[in-house]
Amino acid sequence: MYPDDLKYTAEHEWVRVVGDGDGATLRVGITAYAQEALGDIVFVTLPQLGAEVEAGQSLGEVESTKSVSDVYAPLGGTVTGRNEQLDGSPELVNSDPYGDGWMLEIRPTGGVDEAMRSEQLLDAAAYAALTTSS
Repeated sequence: MYPDDLKYTAEHEWVRVVGDGDGATLRVGITAYAQEALGDIVFVTLPQLGAEVEAGQSLGEVESTKSVSDVYAPLGGTVTGRNEQLDGSPELVNSDPYGDGWMLEIRPTGGVDEAMRSEQLLDAAAYAALTTSS
């Protein structure tokens, strides 16, 4: 149900390693579970490139026909990329949450390898268990 190559947060964000070596970053989006709960996404607000973020900090907002929800930083670091497609097509979050609906990229403080070992990130099985128990 949830891609095995991703890590997840209890706040329903996903994290994927993009690139390799010193150029690697972490791509972040919201999970299928989150977008289904929100309903039709109509607007996405994201931080500016170069913004410094801390783990757990609000990065922006996702507005749907039902509500407005914060998107949280899964890890601390610097914002290195934004999905500019979401400005004109926020519905990509609904139609392809793990692909074209990604939101931003972060170069984590301490590097990608260390970040992906964070105890704050869940594997697919742990995230699935979290969503079925809530």
